[in-house]
Amino acid sequence: IMAAASISHFEALEDYSLYSNMSDDELLQLAIERSLTDTPCNTSNTITSARNTHLSRHSSHNPPADYSSHNPPADYSSHNPPADYSFHNAPPGQTTAHAHYSSPNPPDPYVVSHSLQGAHGYFSCREEEPLFKAIRVGDVSRVEALAMRLGTNLMLQNEPGWLAIHQAAWFGQDTCLQVLLSAQPGMINKRTERGESALLVAVSKDQLRCVQVLLEKGVDPNIPNFDKETPLYRACERSIPAMVAVLLNYGVAVNTHCIWGCTALHEAACRNNLEICEMLLKAGAKHKLSNMYGISPLFTAAQSGQLAILRLLLQHGADINAQAADGATALYEAAKNGHEEIVELLLSQNADANKCGKTGLLPLHVAAQRGSDIIVSKLISPTSKSRVRQTGISPLHLATERNREDVLEVLIKAGFDVNAQLSEERLRLYQDRRSTALYFSVINNNINAVHMLLEAGADPNLDVFRPLLVAARQGCIQTVTLLVEHGADINASIPTHPTTFPAVYLFSMKYLPMFKYLLDHGGHALSCFNCVNGNGPHPPIKTTLSERDLHETDRFCEMISAPSICRWAGPIIDVLLDYVGHVTLCSRMMEHLDSYTGWSVIKDKAAPPRPLLQLCRLQVLQLVGRRRLKKLPLPGGLIRFLQHQEGSMEDF
Repeated sequence: IMAAASISHFEALEDYSLYSNMSDDELLQLAIERSLTDTPCNTSNTITSARNTHLSRHSSHNPPADYSSHNPPADYSSHNPPADYSFHNAPPGQTTAHAHYSSPNPPDPYVVSHSLQGAHGYFSCREEEPLFKAIRVGDVSRVEALAMRLGTNLMLQNEPGWLAIHQAAWFGQDTCLQVLLSAQPGMINKRTERGESALLVAVSKDQLRCVQVLLEKGVDPNIPNFDKETPLYRACERSIPAMVAVLLNYGVAVNTHCIWGCTALHEAACRNNLEICEMLLKAGAKHKLSNMYGISPLFTAAQSGQLAILRLLLQHGADINAQAADGATALYEAAKNGHEEIVELLLSQNADANKCGKTGLLPLHVAAQRGSDIIVSKLISPTSKSRVRQTGISPLHLATERNREDVLEVLIKAGFDVNAQLSEERLRLYQDRRSTALYFSVINNNINAVHMLLEAGADPNLDVFRPLLVAARQGCIQTVTLLVEHGADINASIPTHPTTFPAVYLFSMKYLPMFKYLLDHGGHALSCFNCVNGNGPHPPIKTTLSERDLHETDRFCEMISAPSICRWAGPIIDVLLDYVGHVTLCSRMMEHLDSYTGWSVIKDKAAPPRPLLQLCRLQVLQLVGRRRLKKLPLPGGLIRFLQHQEGSMEDF
């Protein structure tokens, strides 16, 4: 009975079954033998699912994603597809069970499933469909016999819609293909459930003879897949000139757009296939067409550094100054990607170096940002300095932001203003309100860049938050020294957090050598002893002083009471006393000095009267000035004393 049930199933698949000629007894015996020797197959009674194998393909319409918004220091590019973009996906609204399948990989060979009974119950055994096997191995006579057999349905599809004609195109069986088309001409333009025609499959596998057979039989050469990629587009993607030539000879459409708006010329330009580009242009390909991001083939060639293709497109009249959707030009992209020869060619053909994108940056800006000093040198002359100023940002800012020292040197020699400041619009992008290239170098702790800028005349006092404060906060004595030597205002305050003492002390007191250096070179010390409370009671000390509270403390005695600083209060006061005359310590300072017995000597030092030698030193400094001390006709030891380079009086 069970064998009879199995036979009824086989009868429905008579034309495809390997077992259609077996008797019931033979089928039962086969089932018993397999149940004893084989592992039972999957019990599913359906045809097996196809492999979902994707071919990894590069595509020209997927430009590098290194461009962002206006927020520095990121790069800028808006013509990139979304991060999750895939050329293998069906377009929006395409709802199929296999929307992510687009490579022309064949499915598992056509199989039939039979339910057989064995000693351990029912099991399913699957066999490759004879017609598909014959095509795969190239058995033409067998294919012919099966194709011409009465009742054979050549239009029957397996799960992914793979027909016999696709099988022949995939394996390059052109004779089998002819047999199939002779038996069933109507199948020539049928597509798989993934949208692939037999012609697209043949092109993808570089099966030129199959392509020729299909074209001779009248296939529609312009049928696209779900990504709207035509056979011509795929041939350009595969860089197969012979395939492209055959397709063009049959009059295929050359300006068809894929789902992302790219044409075959885009693809050929990206892959630097000069021969294919020449064929496409001769066949009427339009070099002015752009994709959904506004990218033309010329832009693609410049972006990917394809010099020969760029020359060809320019010879055919391509617009050298065409802009993408984000305003970028071919010159901009070539500069961004470091293609020196491309930049040189574009400039020789009068490419406009003064066109900026929506971000407001010029090619010179992005070249400085990328660090290509050679490209920067080429762009300086054709770039208008007034146009640079209009952008609100100097290439010096971008060079220093990225520590491009070679570029910085080139720009300084070319005469770019080292004191150029960011426009108000760009300045708002930075929380610290930085505005000069010098600030960028200081905050990057790039001493070489700081030195170059200062030597070129950079003013260290232009930023709201002075570079000297940044250097002191970083504890970089070399940068502090450079800034002070070039006129940095030691006594400047922070407008947003004013104090009664120099703001730089907020960041330098933990580094006593730096603190003393600042005092030696003009830092005010007397203001540190000004306290409105004097000997009277002070407000309670905040034991959880935050960084913001610290910056808002306007009196020195309150600032050194912060938990992170009070442990150095004694040595700090001791250093300050060397730079003042008669002063009175407020009750808060006295509390600090009383908190540690070792600091009692500091209290004695502050007690009046101050030594006459100290008072004389202060008077001389006030009358002569620190910069003129070395010119005085005095012994070296005395000069050192006046400069607070302490030594014994015996050295005078």
